[in-house]
Amino acid sequence: MKIKNALLSTAAATASLFAIGATAQAATVTVKAGDTVSQIALDHNTTVDAIQQANHLKDVNLILVGQQLEVNGDDSATTTTTTTQTSQPAATTQSSSQTTNQASQSQTSQSSQTQSSQTQTSTPAAKTTTQQSTSSTSNYSNNSSESAAKAWIANKESGGSYSARNGQYIGKYQLSASYLNGDYSAANQERVANNYVASRYGSWANAKSHWLANNWY
Repeated sequence: MKIKNALLSTAAATASLFAIGATAQAATVTVKAGDTVSQIALDHNTTVDAIQQANHLKDVNLILVGQQLEVNGDDSATTTTTTTQTSQPAATTQSSSQTTNQASQSQTSQSSQTQSSQTQTSTPAAKTTTQQSTSSTSNYSNNSSESAAKAWIANKESGGSYSARNGQYIGKYQLSASYLNGDYSAANQERVANNYVASRYGSWANAKSHWLANNWY
């Protein structure tokens, strides 16, 4: 009878040690003409840095029409760790009751140590999260300003169309054909436009200011 009771107690203890894990799901966004990473971030309640990291973007100002981006629009989503512990099989001898008691004490000790470790590390983790949030907000503000200025110029020059032409001026940013060197692809237009603005004005915001004063950049 003691052995049977020990087996039932062990089975009940094992069944109580499972937790269900829930994982936040990311949404997929298809880039349309005129889209910018900053606008997509605003629309999906996330940040430019989050989108850049999720999609391994080398340049957040360079996205292509038709490109698919992973966007996690719910930063509040949490993940519950699935914990699985396997109890030791009950002994088939008269010492099974003692074995069960030892296993229970071992599990209780491990649980206490885990809770203590989590308590000790919780405060530094909170500080780190706050620091990252502050840095992300600052970077997002800068990227948002640059992306907005870039999109504004593209809209003024071509309505955001990579295929727009006006004499020798080609594409979304109306770059001289000599700058594009025969490659009119969207990727090359973005790359050449970024290099042109960086070397001539230092930033898209400065290029926009020049455009407002002179009607060209």
